[in-house]
This record gives sequence, C-alpha cells and structure tokens, in this order.
Amino acid sequence: MHAAKLGAKPQRQSARAARQPHRAKRPIASKPPRRAQGVARYSPAARTAAHSTPHLLARCGYTHKSRALLRSKAVYVVDERTQTVLTEKQADRVLPIASVSKLMTAVVSLDAKRQLNGPLEVLPQDRDFDKFTGSRLRVGSRLSRHDMLHIALMSSENRAAAALSRDYAGGRPGFVAAMNAKARALGMRHTHFVNGTGLSPKNVSTARDLSLLVATASRYPLIRAYSTDRSHIVRPGHGSLSYHNSDALVRAGDSAIVLQKTGFINEAGHCLVVRMLVHGRPVDIVVLGAPGPHDHVADVVRISRWLRCSLR
Repeated sequence: MHAAKLGAKPQRQSARAARQPHRAKRPIASKPPRRAQGVARYSPAARTAAHSTPHLLARCGYTHKSRALLRSKAVYVVDERTQTVLTEKQADRVLPIASVSKLMTAVVSLDAKRQLNGPLEVLPQDRDFDKFTGSRLRVGSRLSRHDMLHIALMSSENRAAAALSRDYAGGRPGFVAAMNAKARALGMRHTHFVNGTGLSPKNVSTARDLSLLVATASRYPLIRAYSTDRSHIVRPGHGSLSYHNSDALVRAGDSAIVLQKTGFINEAGHCLVVRMLVHGRPVDIVVLGAPGPHDHVADVVRISRWLRCSLR
C-alpha cells in the first residue's frame, strides 16, 4: 500500500506540472506590454476607444459605482492634452441638446466674418415658434452683433440667436445648412441641427460628438470670453437690459471654467458642456439629459472633484 502511494505521487506531480505552464501563460498572453498600454491610452484614437474605469480616476476612489451617482443620461469627459477619455456613460446615445446648439451658432456666425460692430434688429420671424417662449428682447430691438452673440452665449437669449441665424448669406436655411456642414467637417457623425436656438427637439447630438464642438469652440477667444462672462448690460433702444450667466457655476465664480454652455427644453432635460482647467490641464465635460434643474450642475461638480484629485 505504501509503495502504491509512492508510485502514485509522481503521477499526480506530473499531471500538475503538465497543467502548470498552461496556467502561467494565460495572464501573460492576455496582457499587452506596459509600453503598448501607455501608447494606446494617450493616442488620439483613445477619444473613440471604449474605456472602462481609467487608472487616473480609479486611484482617487472612482469606480463604476461612482459613475452610477451621475444623474445625467449621457456623460463624456476627455483630457484634451492627451486625448484620454476619463469617463463616459452612454456617450454615443443620440439625444436632444437644447441650447447647447448655440455653441455651433456662435462658431458659424464668427466664421461668416460679418462686422460684429454692425447693428442687427430683432424681427417678427425671430420669435420662438417651437416652444412659444417669451423674451425680454422685444421685436424691433437693435443691438450690435457683438451684443447679440454675447447674450446668446452667456444667457442663452433665444431671439439673439435667432437673429444671428437669420443674418446670414442664404438666410436661416443657409445658416442651418452651414451648421450641419460644420458638424460633418468636425466628425460629429450623429449630430443634426434644424435651427440655431436649440428650441427644437430635432437638434440632436451625442456627448462624444459635443466634445468635438467644445474643442472647436474653445479656439475662438470671443466664445470663451462671452460664454463665461458673469453679467452684461445691453441697450436695445428702449432703456437697458441686464443679463446674467445661465450657468450657476460661472455665477458662483468658478474661474476654472474657460468655456460653457447650458441647455434646457423638456425633451432634452438639463444639459451642460464646459471646458475647465484642472491644475492647468484643459478637460472637456459634457453632461446631457439630467432630470432635475440642479442635477447637471451637481454632476459637473462631482466630476470636477474627481478630476482635481486624479490629475494632480
């Protein structure tokens, strides 16, 4: 009996030894070299790659459960310096974007190179025929194109955006065509515009697409300056009107934000896009479809706290 046990033991060792190399090879074969991982993470292709929880945020306690705390339907956060996608949530879901559309309105308006000091009048066709909202900017008001652009970006003034979209070669149809052409040129494959205000739910995009718009709009000094101004007074010909920023973070004095645009209609929920500097590094944050009036701001605040920890 003892001899049988001794004879059986080498057989068991031999079987274990035969299996051991197979186990050892599996993790090695599935794990790319450390250098290759770094190249993939910081390459331009990383923007469109499907990332899970990245190391940068994970080291600050960020997990998939943390992402679940975000109330917005779609989220996309990208480090512009390295093109690293820091986190995303339904980033390719096509959603209405409301007044975030005005970023493209501003880009197309500035590309038209009209005289910004020249006057622009609000006409009856600039009224809201989608949601039938009102405006303090009455029909017949006259402002410079500078002022129209300023309050359209800062306060999301719809009649100012409508007047800018009408003031274009080819009129409003030509302007909307230019918005869609610019979107295609930027690679915004899931984006479509039907007007310059965003009051139509047919103005749609994705969080990933909108990060491309934020990156482009950030190259325009006037868009950066006007979108982050806290207040502005205009004189439309019947006294003066004081406008304030529609973004609560800018109103509260968050100087890290260098570009922003809010948006809301019932179909879109509450939306917010920002470029902020985190320890000097530009990071673009897009949140769409937040259900409550403060949820989009709360999501950006939560994300910015993770970023300030992780990008130190």
